[in-house]
Amino acid sequence: MMPAMTRLSSLSALRRGLRADGEQLLWLRCQTPCHWPSTLAFLAARCIPGLETCVDGTYRRSVVFAGHHGVLSARPVRESWLQVRVRGLPAHALPGLIARLRRVFDLDAQPALIAAALARDPLMARLLQARPGLRVPQGWEACEQAMRTVLGQQISVAGAMTLAGRLVARHGQALGLDAAPLMHVFPQAAVLAEAELQGLGMPRARAATLSTLARALLEQPDLLRPGQPLAQALTRLCGLKGIGPWSAQYLALRQLGAGDALPLGDVALVKALRLLEGPEVQLAERSLAWRPWRAYAAQHLWASLADLSPTGASSPR
Repeated sequence: MMPAMTRLSSLSALRRGLRADGEQLLWLRCQTPCHWPSTLAFLAARCIPGLETCVDGTYRRSVVFAGHHGVLSARPVRESWLQVRVRGLPAHALPGLIARLRRVFDLDAQPALIAAALARDPLMARLLQARPGLRVPQGWEACEQAMRTVLGQQISVAGAMTLAGRLVARHGQALGLDAAPLMHVFPQAAVLAEAELQGLGMPRARAATLSTLARALLEQPDLLRPGQPLAQALTRLCGLKGIGPWSAQYLALRQLGAGDALPLGDVALVKALRLLEGPEVQLAERSLAWRPWRAYAAQHLWASLADLSPTGASSPR
């Protein structure tokens, strides 16, 4: 039985009273089905050393929220609930934190609506059957996701996370809580805009793009605001040096929550589609059938690589 709790929101969360150790416990509800294994696999492959872990079905990370350092641990319990333990954050920060968590875990997705549209395509019908209720995980916050995206240009997820770990260790603030192996919080845009980012093991042009994007986020605080029109966001992003169509579409998919975003030039998406339907199929043409939910179609294709690859390797995105 779920323990008795004080209601925070009739739609999204219930909160238990403050524990003696200062930890707060939240239960976040979502519409079913929800394919938790795919969400956890996505997060586990992208943990930045010193910032995140994903072990035994529990995702844990450091955060900065409402001016406070905190640590949260999230794990699915039953199909329709996500249990989140929070330490270090004041009670008044919880409503904003809940909204952030719901976005990051894509808890407000409408799986029945999305499935009804995508299942009209035979390929997507098969992928939906394999992972019913698959979500599109979102970035924790704009600067972090922007840096992850640039670091991931043209390299594997593992390589990008190695670079991200160096970035966090060098420029991130020390975590103000004892929560080893979590040691830092992600550096803020103001720090990265002025930081020397060469020497992390990436091309000079990519380091310059990190600086450019950090400055752009300071000058345009709504640059990666979730919910803005997709076409407008893509135009603004592609106007930044070092940000091309792939990066812009990927940021729209991961940070803006754009349901129809699709990075057409993504090598892994092309690979997955051709493994499923043959070497001649064209992603741009096939994707027309998946509108207006191409971001979810892309997530299904990326996830399918774990089944299709001879090694069982996950998608590079």
